[in-house]
Amino acid sequence: MDANGPIVVGVDGSEFSNCAVRWAARAGVRHAAPLHLISTIFIAGSYGVPEGLPPAYFDDHELLGRRRLARAIEVARAEAPNHPLTIDSELLWGHPGGILLERAHAARMLVVGSRGLGEVSGGLLGSVSATVAAHADCPVAVVRELVDPEGTEGGPVLIGVDGTRNSEPALREAFVEASLRGAELVALHAWSDTNISSLLTANHGLDWLSIQEREEAQLSERLAGSCEEFPGVRVTRVVVKDRPAQKLAELSDKAQLVVVGCRGRGGFASLLLGSTSRALLHIVTRPLLIVHAH
Repeated sequence: MDANGPIVVGVDGSEFSNCAVRWAARAGVRHAAPLHLISTIFIAGSYGVPEGLPPAYFDDHELLGRRRLARAIEVARAEAPNHPLTIDSELLWGHPGGILLERAHAARMLVVGSRGLGEVSGGLLGSVSATVAAHADCPVAVVRELVDPEGTEGGPVLIGVDGTRNSEPALREAFVEASLRGAELVALHAWSDTNISSLLTANHGLDWLSIQEREEAQLSERLAGSCEEFPGVRVTRVVVKDRPAQKLAELSDKAQLVVVGCRGRGGFASLLLGSTSRALLHIVTRPLLIVHAH
């Protein structure tokens, strides 16, 4: 990740891609960052540029690719008509997931639609968006097809805080987004990742009121440094018993952005996405920003 780098956007000409471009254009204005639009030409079963095909085949694909990028530039310009947004574009041969991951090294953020052309229409998440969300070393925004890709106007930025070091980069990113948007930040912390209702009702010596007090104190401690750094951001703290993905999904309906870390507490180092971030990719309808802890 390069904090001074561009916002890289995957472009394939689909409506999901156009939603991602619109969202990225607004993000570029807020962060004062240039946009770098990338479209790819990929032939399944080939590596790089396939050989032995007639020149007209390449010409046709390149023409379509350049048209996709030209349309995406129009979409971005229309989203930020009164702002000096720098936009450049790139058309490359190769697998879109691999190319976007390469460009993510020098990016401020990577933005993709939730699905693209060629994805099964009933699928919940496209293969490219799933790949970059798991592997990119910069924050990844996955944007669904919405009339208003920013979500509820004036809504909060919602962040899942699990209390581990893995969530610290996501927490700071959420404060940055809330500050730039002039939005409230809702910080949700769940004591357990799994359903513990039966444990609390049975005689296991668990007192939820005592646990809640302790967890609220720990959440406040986690937020203290960022609250000092961003004094203008109003913060609402929410502590729940269990199932953070479900609670975040419920609160996300009124949010304009949902932010999570890539891995949570207890996640194996080999798992590139934790259970909460993986679940939210499939169920949250608002733009989702996944921040890796590199």
